[in-house]
Amino acid sequence: MEYSIIKVGGAVVEDSGQLAILLDEFVKVQGPKVLVHGGGRTATQLAGQLGIESRMIGGRRITDSSMLRIVTMVYGGLVNKNIVAQLQARRNNALGLTGVDMNIVYAHRRPITPEGIDFGYVGDVDGADGLRLQQLLQAGVTPVIAPLTHDGAGNLLNINADTMAQTIAVAIASIPDLNAKVSLTFCFELPGVMRDADNPDSVISQINESDFKRLVAEGVISGGMKPKLENAFAALSAGVASVRITNIRNLNGGTLII
Repeated sequence: MEYSIIKVGGAVVEDSGQLAILLDEFVKVQGPKVLVHGGGRTATQLAGQLGIESRMIGGRRITDSSMLRIVTMVYGGLVNKNIVAQLQARRNNALGLTGVDMNIVYAHRRPITPEGIDFGYVGDVDGADGLRLQQLLQAGVTPVIAPLTHDGAGNLLNINADTMAQTIAVAIASIPDLNAKVSLTFCFELPGVMRDADNPDSVISQINESDFKRLVAEGVISGGMKPKLENAFAALSAGVASVRITNIRNLNGGTLII
């Protein structure tokens, strides 16, 4: 049996048209599946409306106590429940969760960096409970997971959604005696990893680790794509069978990570 873990980026979940296309494709995926989502642009918009400054460093959101309230409302509430409602409309029985629920994903608060950067309530993931997720999947439930978790001491933490998806995929792939094939798909607005972001025909069909290092050195891969690929290679090295980076219209296309 194949288990599919699909992560969808914020630019897709925040556009009703793109989200509808993605969910139409998602419900066609056969077998047990998990959807992990972001929602950063909505969080930034709401924070601005409330007079709260959004600060990003290296693509990661500085999450103080005020911003933590925003991302909890947006990720765990508005975005998550909208996706669940849309899946129910498509007769896909879904359950909206965060990593906190059933301790599905656990983490620790990111320490202050050597450069003195305090990311606040941002978590570095320690692992996930693949057995709990498998129980839900076996019951015919599709988990829809928002990028939030906790530190075990009662504090919520904001988590990178790509890392959360990778951790969940590895946790299911690591279940003893399951013998499951687990696929991980990072789905966003572009058709894959591209040599030229303005040229839709420049998708790179396959990337291995040596390709990755070369493309980073050449400046082809930068910004948020770099940690996405780092998560992809980490998943493959930990037992996930296949990883793709693609768009909403072609979940089996895009760039295959090898």
